[in-house]
Amino acid sequence: MELAQQVGGRLRDLRGERNLSLSALARRSGVGKGTLSELEAGRRNPTLETLYALTTALGTPLTAVLGPGPTRTSLSGHTVDAILVERYEDPAAVTEIYRIRIRTGAVQESDAHPSGTEEHLIVLSGTARVGAASAPVEAGPGEHAHWPADIPHVYEAVSGDVEAVLTVRHPA
Repeated sequence: MELAQQVGGRLRDLRGERNLSLSALARRSGVGKGTLSELEAGRRNPTLETLYALTTALGTPLTAVLGPGPTRTSLSGHTVDAILVERYEDPAAVTEIYRIRIRTGAVQESDAHPSGTEEHLIVLSGTARVGAASAPVEAGPGEHAHWPADIPHVYEAVSGDVEAVLTVRHPA
């Protein structure tokens, strides 16, 4: 099944499970109602930023809209490109592992994820400025940064593109 159709169906199902109207989810997520309608119908390819806005508003991990199936799902945004490498679920949490690229020249400002969500970044190349929007930190090759992702946070490439591994842990 094409990614847009799979994501659209899962978005529609998750919205229905939460008894949210299209308008209510659009309002909560900041995603236009027309865009959301096209996504749910599978007629529009989602960006990484749009999916994060929607899954945050639904209180669910990003992988909940990707559904079961093979890993290596690739998503692109204005600042960050991500490839889902692994999803691990246990009674305590859902952990997602992504191979990401942060592009130079833009800043990704991410809204707070559900309570208790944490992110960890291991930088492979380049220098990233990441973490809490109020106090981001820099991490270079071989370095690690971590932050609570249940507050607004940022991703930025300080000089040149950044290649990294991102782990997102969502409590159950």
